[in-house]
Amino acid sequence: MIARACAVPRDALLHVYVDRAGTYTDCFEVMHPLEADLEDFITAFYTTWLFRLERAVLTVALRRRIRDAEATALGRGEAERFAAWTVEARAPGQILLCDNTGGTRSYLAVAPKEGGTTRLLFGSAVVGRETGKLPVLVRLLMPLHVLYSKFLLRLAERRMRRS
Repeated sequence: MIARACAVPRDALLHVYVDRAGTYTDCFEVMHPLEADLEDFITAFYTTWLFRLERAVLTVALRRRIRDAEATALGRGEAERFAAWTVEARAPGQILLCDNTGGTRSYLAVAPKEGGTTRLLFGSAVVGRETGKLPVLVRLLMPLHVLYSKFLLRLAERRMRRS
C-alpha cells in the first residue's frame, strides 16, 4: 500500500493547527484492507522497526527505556504519555499528541470504510514561534520529514496486516 498526502480532515483533532500562522501541517493516508481500530494502529505504528530507531534516540535523550507496552497502553487509552509525547486530545478513532517542548504535534486516526477496509491517517504539525515563521533548519528538513512520515505509515499498515 502506498502512503499519499491528503488534506487534514475537517473533523480531525489536528485541524486546529491548519492555516495557523507560522505552523506547518501535513497529513498522509493509506488504506488498510481489513477492519482496524485506533489501538491496533497506535501499537503497530510505534513498534515498527523504523520507529524503534527513533525510540532508541529518545531513550538516550530521555534517559529511560521506552517499551512496546507503553505504546499499547497509549493505544488502549490507559496512558496519557508515551516517550516524549503527551496526549493533547482524544476522540473516537483519533489521537493528537504534543511533544515535551510544545513544538510539534503527531496525529493518528482510523476511519472505517465500506467493505471492511480502514483508512489510516498520520499527520503532523510543527508550531512556529511568535515570529510567524518556521526556523530555516525546520523548513530545510521538511522533505526528509515527509519521506519519513510516509514510510512510517506504510510500515505500520504492513505490520497490521501481519498481526
